Amino acid sequence: MKKVPKNKRLIIISGATAIGKTTLSIKLAQYFNTEIISADSRQFYKELKIGAAPPDKEELATIKHHFIQHLSVKEDYNVGLFEKNAIALISNLFKKLDTIIMVGGSGLYINAICNGLDIFPEVEDKIKKEIIAEYEKKGIVFLQNELKKHDPIYYEMVDINNAQRLIRALAVIRESNKPFSSFRKEKNTKRDFDISHFCLEMEREKLYQRINQRVDIMMEEGLLKEVENLIPYKNKNALQTVGYKELFEHFEGVISLEEAIEKIKRNSRRFAKRQISWFKRDENTQHIKTENAFNKIIG
Repeated sequence: MKKVPKNKRLIIISGATAIGKTTLSIKLAQYFNTEIISADSRQFYKELKIGAAPPDKEELATIKHHFIQHLSVKEDYNVGLFEKNAIALISNLFKKLDTIIMVGGSGLYINAICNGLDIFPEVEDKIKKEIIAEYEKKGIVFLQNELKKHDPIYYEMVDINNAQRLIRALAVIRESNKPFSSFRKEKNTKRDFDISHFCLEMEREKLYQRINQRVDIMMEEGLLKEVENLIPYKNKNALQTVGYKELFEHFEGVISLEEAIEKIKRNSRRFAKRQISWFKRDENTQHIKTENAFNKIIG
């Protein structure tokens, strides 16, 4: 791959769910006359039209977006593939553009672009199978408690409702006898372009109100029906996420619809808290208030 000239700039907009990343990224893309790359791992999937809060049709028509609804939940995709695909796309876009916008709330995916992937030890299949068996017998709370006990740092960052990520972390811990978080940041890939990473911030109570309101809007737009149509694929990794797992529980008769909605709101707030914790750990990230973010970035 040819090196990208150093005057090329990738602007990354990150932050908690519902904080306003999409609106800001489109305004910036219009200002710089450029394109947007999504780093939101939930928005990759075309079936998640409501629950993943992707840009709407008008927004997608305004600016060209990449990595939005280009996959099916039936497909397996991971951060390693994303890094490979996104870096190739970035190099190609920089042939015609000086500035590119990347936006999303998936810290792991953004970190892969900024610093390269971390190196983790290979884990024996036996260990993975043991943890999966424990999960099937004891449930997700067992995984959460195990991770909190053995790696409280990663526990504060990860989406603790994503069983696949918990299993992966615990497998590495058992294989290595070291915290999963100890393997992070050991590899720092130097990119051939400049990166400016801005994380949006908002008063916590206001953010939580926006999250609650967004959940209500999603339900009005048909999230219940969207989830019902995805029941055959409920065990797919792409659906081990807030907004879908809770409604699957409702359809299984475990909780009422009202309980599911309240659980979505609560888990979304918790997810936002973990996103905030994740991005605060990156010393190269500039944290800016949403109200003056545009002027701060273009200035």
